Amino acid sequence: MAEVKKIATRESYGNALAELGNDYPNLVVLDADLAAATKTGIFKKAFPDRHIDCGIAESNMVGIAAGLATTGKIPFVSSFAMFAAGRAFEQVRNSVGYPKLNVKIGATHAGISVGEDGATHQCCEDLALMRTIPGMVVMNPSDDVEAKAAVKAALDHEGPVYIRFGRLAVPVINDKPDYKFQLGKGVVLREGKDVTLIATGLEVSETLDAAEKLAADGIDAKVINIHTIKPLDEELVVAAAKETGKVVTVEEHSVIGGLGSAVCDVLSEKAPTPVLKIGVNDTFGESGPAVELIKKYGLDSEGIYQKVKAFL
Repeated sequence: MAEVKKIATRESYGNALAELGNDYPNLVVLDADLAAATKTGIFKKAFPDRHIDCGIAESNMVGIAAGLATTGKIPFVSSFAMFAAGRAFEQVRNSVGYPKLNVKIGATHAGISVGEDGATHQCCEDLALMRTIPGMVVMNPSDDVEAKAAVKAALDHEGPVYIRFGRLAVPVINDKPDYKFQLGKGVVLREGKDVTLIATGLEVSETLDAAEKLAADGIDAKVINIHTIKPLDEELVVAAAKETGKVVTVEEHSVIGGLGSAVCDVLSEKAPTPVLKIGVNDTFGESGPAVELIKKYGLDSEGIYQKVKAFL
């Protein structure tokens, strides 16, 4: 069996920016002294005059990006999710969201898969924070292919966008000729009739593996990849809930305010359905190897499999 190719979506982010640089002359990239880690250094090497290192001053970086956007530039601000969404929240809200400026936020190193950096850097609250900002598009791609497509979609969208990228290399699952990325539209990866598993980000591949384990037990699980948390593909979510009668959401994020909350919001209004939210359960992370942390917090395929079995 061929080995599955794995690429960190932060790598995809840097590569996508560099690849799109020629087609988008107004594209500029800002970083907060983390170009090597966020991989925007790839863009810097190709377009040194369009890369601005703002130093360790994330809030100021967002303000600079807002100013650039008013001149017709398309700025991508880049930092770890904890700083891009957390430290700079006020500036993102007031300087970007409120005036509806065309600023894109590329937030890397999100979730507990940051690993050894520990709880202070493992941001599991960013999707919740960004969802609350009016007009903010929120994306969480599942692999290399989807991450590059998300960057392109963000460039083509007029208005503020937040994209979440990871540190950990993850399987490439979307390298198929028929793959199509559409902002705000979920993707059905597997049909099933017994339960709907709705996943986002690095949890999509883990959820697909969990569905295989469930199939071995005679449980037919439908799997949906939600790469756009906001706007959510409400039509697909509601249809799937009505079809299977039970829904499980899976995310490397707090169970409060992220994908699970977005799904519950729409289902409680349009199709009341039993829902199990799998994610980080109102706790901080800890320092440790990323793969081991994902396993410890029950976010690997085995953990998902066991929780779904118990739910059913």
